[in-house]
Amino acid sequence: MTNSIPEIENHDVIFVIGSNTTETHPIIGLKMKKAVKRGAELIVADPRKIDLVRFSTLWLQHRPGTDVALLNSIMHVILKKDLIDKKFIDSRTEGFESFKESLSEYTPEQGERITGVPKETIIKAALLYGNAVRPGIYYTMGITQHSHGTENVYSIANLALMTGNLGRECTGVNPLRGQNNVQGATDMGCVPDFYPGYQKVNIPGIKEKFEMAWLPWGASLSSNTGLTATEMSGAAMNGSIKAMYIMGENPVLSDPDMKHTINALKKLDFLIVQDIFLTETAELADVILPAACFAEKDGTFTNTERRVQRVRKAVEPPGEAKEDSYIIIELAKRLGYEMKYNVIEDVLQEARKLWPALAGIDYGRISKAGLQWPCPTLDHPGTPYLFKGGFPRGKASFTKVEYRPSEELPDAKYPFLLSTGRQLFQYHTGSMTRKIDAINKVSPFAYIEINPEDADRLGIDDGDLINVSSRRGSVKIKVMISERPLKGTVFIPFHFKEAPANILTSRKLDPISKIPELKVCAVKIEPIKLK
Repeated sequence: MTNSIPEIENHDVIFVIGSNTTETHPIIGLKMKKAVKRGAELIVADPRKIDLVRFSTLWLQHRPGTDVALLNSIMHVILKKDLIDKKFIDSRTEGFESFKESLSEYTPEQGERITGVPKETIIKAALLYGNAVRPGIYYTMGITQHSHGTENVYSIANLALMTGNLGRECTGVNPLRGQNNVQGATDMGCVPDFYPGYQKVNIPGIKEKFEMAWLPWGASLSSNTGLTATEMSGAAMNGSIKAMYIMGENPVLSDPDMKHTINALKKLDFLIVQDIFLTETAELADVILPAACFAEKDGTFTNTERRVQRVRKAVEPPGEAKEDSYIIIELAKRLGYEMKYNVIEDVLQEARKLWPALAGIDYGRISKAGLQWPCPTLDHPGTPYLFKGGFPRGKASFTKVEYRPSEELPDAKYPFLLSTGRQLFQYHTGSMTRKIDAINKVSPFAYIEINPEDADRLGIDDGDLINVSSRRGSVKIKVMISERPLKGTVFIPFHFKEAPANILTSRKLDPISKIPELKVCAVKIEPIKLK
């Protein structure tokens, strides 16, 4: 996030695209509702009629996978109505002239043809955002989980840049993190091409800096980038990965094309899973390492707004469960690489030396309240919003993005478009929430949302059991007739192992981020006739 959670209540316009915020980030959703009560205009762009639509000024119900066309059409109008920030563009960006030429064909009429959103609504959205003084954009996996997810994000950045809505309070581009320490994990280098602090592994000077820091422990670092999580299953299938160590992740249920994932994991010579519960992935493991949960360990978490916060042990881990850091350190020692951390605080102290953005954050300063990086010195207050004084690369660059359809669209054999996602009462793959009886009483089973017109045409009723199939597999699932999805589209939450949505989804990846296209795949629906 470029900006902060408290700023949400002070927006004059909020543009939510590809985020079912009240169900997946309910506290942030509550902030958005408060902003609306204070007079903010809310624009929601989503193929489903999510709960947030009730509070919106405008709902843009676009076809799944058409986000680039929608955003380009909005920017076309902003350019035509001269709502751009010329001073910001001239002083703080580059590439605008060629970028604006790329918008010429994305008229509101063309936007309507591709997205299904009426041209009048596109124009209204453009005027609302373009005339706003303090607009913020919020998105999640409805934007990123596409074969063109990176292009979707480029388009969002273009919109904020052309209107000068970066580097100011209560504006910005704000991706909401899906879990509580995803930001912290990526900050600390849990990605294949970065060391901690987003420092590239293939830049010699950076490699040498980390080698020097870890030299006393015998470190010799590679300059090769690794594989993303979604690429690893393919590497396991072709034999180039022989072993895998999975921590706090349940790819059997969360990764696309479940059968392929299971086959890939079974093909490994050796699989280690470290988790707090016996997940579907852990059931396939050769060795299971029982881990401690958040309340059973010390350290820091970094939340979606870049706020580094203390985590303190409240209770001892049960049985033989150990803190993740203890397990990693002990494994390293047995592999001949002894990490000399005396306490977990030493890890943060090391990160402060190697990443200037954390240099001003220590346990003393965050004992009662967290601080947002960048925080370069011990007297720095932290950074609520980014880019106030400029961009790290100098000038921000516009990116020309052309709309291209999703990789797998409905056809005669598979006529429906499936999208997957979360719902309020279950969390991710259900490894924690589905163990809670009270939650299971509210959200007991999997379901598929089907538009009433589609249900009527298929001759199915609410609660019927149906068979949903894609080119990769099929599931039996109960029908929930709902006005939420567009006609011709269906929705399945992916929390339920009894009817796992990711048996159906595609392994098509974004060529840059390698994120799978979980939000669009083609399926067919067949009623199950009871004997």
